[in-house]
Amino acid sequence: MASSVRAGERLRRALGPGGELEAARLPGELRARLEAALKKKKKASGAEGEDLRPLVPFRLLRELHEHLREQGSPLFLHELLEGSEIHLPEVVRPPRNPELVARLERIKVQLANEEYKRITRNVSGQASRKNGTLADFGRQVRSVKAVVITIFNFIVTVAAAFACTYLGSQYIFSEMAARVLAAVIVASVVGLAELYIMVRAMEGELGEL
Repeated sequence: MASSVRAGERLRRALGPGGELEAARLPGELRARLEAALKKKKKASGAEGEDLRPLVPFRLLRELHEHLREQGSPLFLHELLEGSEIHLPEVVRPPRNPELVARLERIKVQLANEEYKRITRNVSGQASRKNGTLADFGRQVRSVKAVVITIFNFIVTVAAAFACTYLGSQYIFSEMAARVLAAVIVASVVGLAELYIMVRAMEGELGEL
């Protein structure tokens, strides 16, 4: 967080001999602290283009501003700060905990291994590839057999529903057309119900795959 300003030439000139702040009758303590802050320059650390202008804390600038306002001075603080810049201190990052770094590395390795196992889980070995043809063929035969049985059961169920309704409706309807219509309706309802059950069963099997 910023707490100081890099003093520009205008502020240093105003506080120097014959400067604008002489007429402001600054308190001796405030003037001494300002002069000490302006004389204290930052030591060069070897960084190219590093700003070595002196730092003036905000609290001194606030005291200077209050004094100028109390004295009714025509000087304004923003005029004195012309050419100055807010100093943003460099953020020093704390060193990382070696135990935490080691633990993170172990977690990364574990996650990488789990991902590798997940990717290679469906990859079969050489021995399984040799016997894969017969296994796949048997699986396909069972699949076709199940489809044939399902279709046969569907046809038998619809036909039985039609026949039962046609024969049973003779006690209700005397006309042939009414009996056939009732049998068709019942057979259609039973067929739709069977189709619904078949679709749900196929969705379950696909979900398991």
